[in-house]
Amino acid sequence: MKKLIILLAVVYFGLTAFMNTVKANDYNNAVVGHVIKETISGNGVDTSVLEAEMHKLVYKFTLEMTGVLEKHLPNILESIAAELRQKADSEYKCSLLKDTKIADKECT
Repeated sequence: MKKLIILLAVVYFGLTAFMNTVKANDYNNAVVGHVIKETISGNGVDTSVLEAEMHKLVYKFTLEMTGVLEKHLPNILESIAAELRQKADSEYKCSLLKDTKIADKECT
């Protein structure tokens, strides 16, 4: 019985995802059809359609990059902080060793 419920749930989610994919492709087909129709008729492609598509792509890319930055920003900031700490430690070590006879290859 559990396997049947799980199978039905998987089928339901698969069909739901497929329906959303079809909706997305309808818009793309309409835009491509419009561009082809205008090119064949000799009117040329209206630049406002292309501009709208570019704005849509930029918006999608911006949202995606915002999500990526939000997800990875703590790791990025931690790595930058680690690099700054290493550089400060190296400079401090060299300042301590400056007046001594101890040689260090980082400080030469």
